[in-house]
Amino acid sequence: MKSASRFEKIAARMWNLLNEGKPFTPIFTIGVFLSYTLLFQQTLSGVGFGFLLTLPLLLLYWKFDFPLFLRNYLWLPLIVWFFIEGTDSRLLPLFAYGAGLYFFFTVFFWGTIYYHLRIGTDWLNFTRFWKLVLKNSDSTSGNAQEQLPKVGLLLAYWQTASIEQTLDWSYLWFPLGLFVFAWILHHYLFDWKPKLPTETTVDAPIPTSNKVYVLIVDGMRKDRYMAADTPFLERLRQEGTEYTNMETVYPARTVVCFSSMFTGARPEEHGIHSNMVWNTTGVKTDTVFDRLRDVGKTGKILGIAHLVDAFGAKDVHTVTAVMHNDVADRNIIDRAKQIVHQEDPDLLAIQLIGTDQTGHSRGTLYSEYVQKIEEADALLAEFCEELDRLGKLDDATLIVMADHGQADGIGGHGHLDEGERFVPFWMYGKHIHAGLKVDTHRHILSLGPTVSKLLGADIPHDSRGVLLTEAFKEESS
Repeated sequence: MKSASRFEKIAARMWNLLNEGKPFTPIFTIGVFLSYTLLFQQTLSGVGFGFLLTLPLLLLYWKFDFPLFLRNYLWLPLIVWFFIEGTDSRLLPLFAYGAGLYFFFTVFFWGTIYYHLRIGTDWLNFTRFWKLVLKNSDSTSGNAQEQLPKVGLLLAYWQTASIEQTLDWSYLWFPLGLFVFAWILHHYLFDWKPKLPTETTVDAPIPTSNKVYVLIVDGMRKDRYMAADTPFLERLRQEGTEYTNMETVYPARTVVCFSSMFTGARPEEHGIHSNMVWNTTGVKTDTVFDRLRDVGKTGKILGIAHLVDAFGAKDVHTVTAVMHNDVADRNIIDRAKQIVHQEDPDLLAIQLIGTDQTGHSRGTLYSEYVQKIEEADALLAEFCEELDRLGKLDDATLIVMADHGQADGIGGHGHLDEGERFVPFWMYGKHIHAGLKVDTHRHILSLGPTVSKLLGADIPHDSRGVLLTEAFKEESS
């Protein structure tokens, strides 16, 4: 199984500039405006002046997310600007050009060409992908209902400022009005962020295990899991302890979630807020892996290249994401077996990516998505059979979970739409209660401190997750 190359890691970071919604909006707007101006107006007169006046709006749209239904309010500033300045016949061709490039990028370049070359989707994937883009609600550039009104206002504002080349009061009070408008919406209506624990994790005794294996099916929706035929995972769920109200974090992006899972910290503490890691040092807090090293033990994540940016190459074994989606999870499981044989870490977290990639490329409400969950079940059963053959399961704890779910559309996750928020989570092992359902509200932050204690290490210093003590049998004296 090939690791992610240095080129792939750099390419993944560059792709995030276009994939994550925050950087995409200014990059796409600038690209559309400059290319349109050069191609059709053939003059850059006033462009720089217009850009300086547009810059406050670009910063506002970076600051405020306008998630889920709040994106509907994005049309109001555009309407207000037209009411103030009137409609210029030169704007319609610019809008049409921008919209055309947007749908070419999302539907054809991303949804068809990119996915065909990277994971082997069909060349006709655009016949479904355009519908997914129109429904999509996540924090990526594939959220058409968020990106189109944002880009539309930015283009109109920039075009008008470039033509007028005068500084009147409208260029002062309009950004101020937009700021007040956005602040009110987010302060009073954006009320669905998870209420994460604020107190430091309270230590408590729990039985220790020789090994811990965290089996992560990236992007597995809870309801779609229940629709799948998963005999192995279902046996672990029924014979272990299930947490029925395990909530992810906001924004529900993979690197953000993993960072909270393996530090026990909230995003505002570990500093990771998207799949785009802007600093060069990764998480700002200590991790489970740091605490394991303190007691002479080892831990590894086997996952995609993005995770290196958060945890570093020392704690992450990468897998290439450039392979047909039908063999992605198979190759990851083969690599996991190899790691067990060669390194035998005390903690091994495995990230299966096939389900998540299917949701992104084909949607979550189709049969292909359920099929990928069923394939993940068979592969995890195979992996655990190998662990059992090697005697690794004699005193091991298995934890099955997803980092986040996926919404409708292009398998979106980020803004916590339906299907994203609550994730599958259960534990299995000789120290774990059998057949127990814990309905108490918990968060994926609980993984970090619980795994640390399971392996006899201290809890990460910045951990806020609640120890999952309910799952453990009382030790006999």
